Amino acid sequence: MDLRFNDEETAFRDEVRSFFKKSLPENIRRKMVEGKKIGKEDIVTWQRILNKKGWAVSHWATEWGGTGWSPVKQYIFLDEMQQAPAPSPLQFGVYMVGPVIIAFGNEAQKKKFLPRIANIDDWWCQGFSEPGSGSDLASLKTTAKRAGDHYVVNGQKTWTTLAQYADWIFCLVRTNPDSKKQEGISFLLIDMKTPGITVRPIQTIDGSREVNEVFFDDVKVPLENLVGEENKGWDYAKFLLGNERFGIARVGLSKERIRRLKELASIERVGDKPMIDDERFRTKIAAVEVELKALEMTQLRVVAAAKNGNSNKPDPASSILKIKGSEIQQTISELLFEVVGPYGLPYQPEQIEDDRVNEPPIGPDYAAPLAPTFFNWRKISIYGGSNEIQKNIIAKAILGL
Repeated sequence: MDLRFNDEETAFRDEVRSFFKKSLPENIRRKMVEGKKIGKEDIVTWQRILNKKGWAVSHWATEWGGTGWSPVKQYIFLDEMQQAPAPSPLQFGVYMVGPVIIAFGNEAQKKKFLPRIANIDDWWCQGFSEPGSGSDLASLKTTAKRAGDHYVVNGQKTWTTLAQYADWIFCLVRTNPDSKKQEGISFLLIDMKTPGITVRPIQTIDGSREVNEVFFDDVKVPLENLVGEENKGWDYAKFLLGNERFGIARVGLSKERIRRLKELASIERVGDKPMIDDERFRTKIAAVEVELKALEMTQLRVVAAAKNGNSNKPDPASSILKIKGSEIQQTISELLFEVVGPYGLPYQPEQIEDDRVNEPPIGPDYAAPLAPTFFNWRKISIYGGSNEIQKNIIAKAILGL
């Protein structure tokens, strides 16, 4: 299996890299490098720049704004975007509900939603997890009962990322309580302005408001907002999650974070020498770089398989990418925290969220975001299907156990 890029692919990589260098607003790039908070306006600005170029939904079908790129070019684009570093287009619209609508939605849904997702005219969030139904997602209890020309939805979703901004939410709901739990679930698109929806924030360990609870009290959803067939939502959810796990590897992001790690380790000192020259710390960096290179080769093998036409369904190797990718990201965040030592301990949210703050930081200006990122990234091994669940998938699908 040849994992090298050919001349055309190398030229494409140079084109993408040049575009990101010229078109990504510098204030957004600096926030990404420094680990500061990326706001809604930053994501909207960048995604619309991409959409004007025709690259916001590059992996979609060409009739809905996709590029027709090969799997290899898709990989290069994602890798270069993460290394720029640039924000991803809104995950919940571009990579989650959009592909589901393309694959399983009707023509009216495609015409209504897809152009707006591409240009981020609508902000989407994901209504999957519930209290008591996280990794065991199929045990969800939110109900949707038919009543004339609409469903009546009651229940609660939790850990709903960025729901405070959302115009729409895609939800898994139980439409048949009498069948096996996986067989009685449907996939609904719900307008967040509908009466009966309440969004309540959850403060995370890093002090931010990133996730929320969403409550549904007799919420009326038109039947036309059902995606695909009633009680087939579990199939659509598996399709969505398989695609999500592939992206969680974030090889490009880890490459960029290692560069940042080396940069900061060259500034900070241990005794009379830069930390980057400390043998024990260099060994830690080398170890994570070796794991990252192995992960990159695994991801390229998955890409090569897709290039050869083996892409009808998500590769179970995406679970391997999810596990190792999340572990590498967490290790890098730990090493970045280690670089600044005690200066990472003060809680300074104003240094992370507001570029206009007048108070000087405690310690170096790059220290404040590192501890919150370290704590926040504990989630990476949980969302998108916990790593324990991914090991079960590998055991069944790859090892045949």
